[in-house]
Amino acid sequence: MSDANLHAVNQDPDSFAVQIADSIESFIVATTEVAKGDEPDSAVPFLLLEISQLLLTGGRLGAHEDIIPDERYEPDTGPDLDVDDLRERFAVLLDPVDIFSEVFDPYEPRKLPVASRISDNLADIVTDLRHGLAHYRAGRTSEALWWWQFSYFSNWGPTASATLRALQSLVAHVRLDQPLQELDGLDTDEDLAEDALAEEAGRVMVEEIAGPLGLRTVT
Repeated sequence: MSDANLHAVNQDPDSFAVQIADSIESFIVATTEVAKGDEPDSAVPFLLLEISQLLLTGGRLGAHEDIIPDERYEPDTGPDLDVDDLRERFAVLLDPVDIFSEVFDPYEPRKLPVASRISDNLADIVTDLRHGLAHYRAGRTSEALWWWQFSYFSNWGPTASATLRALQSLVAHVRLDQPLQELDGLDTDEDLAEDALAEEAGRVMVEEIAGPLGLRTVT
């Protein structure tokens, strides 16, 4: 893609920048709607779909050549919008499956899993995406694309990937009628070894979560 196309403010709807921005804005709007809790029965499947689509957008950014912003220093976008309400709504909506274990870098040898929260991850992703969207709406297209690409590699991409894995695993446990292991009583500030994680993991039967999360009709 030429610099002329990449940096243009008034772009064709089929252009790379417009497609990326539309996808990101769509994710933010959809995720915010889910957090309202109006349709809790479809929350998990809907989040699985939205995260999957967002990662396709991230993959396009990751496969693109390095994007160079017009300005050497990032213009100030003002304070980031508060996402505490979003985080808290998801924590309530996804209880008791909010906490999951993940490994941050699969290529780092002998890295132990840590406890994470889907609600925290979703709020962090939205924060990153909104920051780039502020640049885009101000007409700084190259700055927005640079930020989305950079933060895809450094933060929201890995975070979204971990969240997708947790959501996919949750759906798979229910659809395959397999008991689900929940990190019962753990918190994300605890640094526990793998054995300790296994010891602390409480078993939550599929029937206890499938109905409220809309993954299967409980009889």
